[in-house]
Amino acid sequence: MAYSYEELKGKTVAELREIAATSQHEALQGYTQLNKEHLLVALCKAFNIDTRAHHAKTAADKKIALKTRIKDLKKQRNEALAKKDRKMLKRIRRKIHGIKHELRAD
Repeated sequence: MAYSYEELKGKTVAELREIAATSQHEALQGYTQLNKEHLLVALCKAFNIDTRAHHAKTAADKKIALKTRIKDLKKQRNEALAKKDRKMLKRIRRKIHGIKHELRAD
């Protein structure tokens, strides 16, 4: 049966060990002694499932979205500067600061 990374990650250690028992792959040798984290990696190696794409893609997408939002806010900031609207300018600068803080936190 073909499994996805998310399906395997949602299973318990006992269920993962049952799946490992059915396979004769060398990456699964000693599966009874492995904890969930190591067992998940071994199963992914045995079944040729990509583990990195699931995590890196979401983080990269989030950063790109935040950076495009900053670019839009900078355009609005320039318009507020041209209009000399201090209240709007302060709000936009605070939003930019918050987004940049969120980017650095990741």
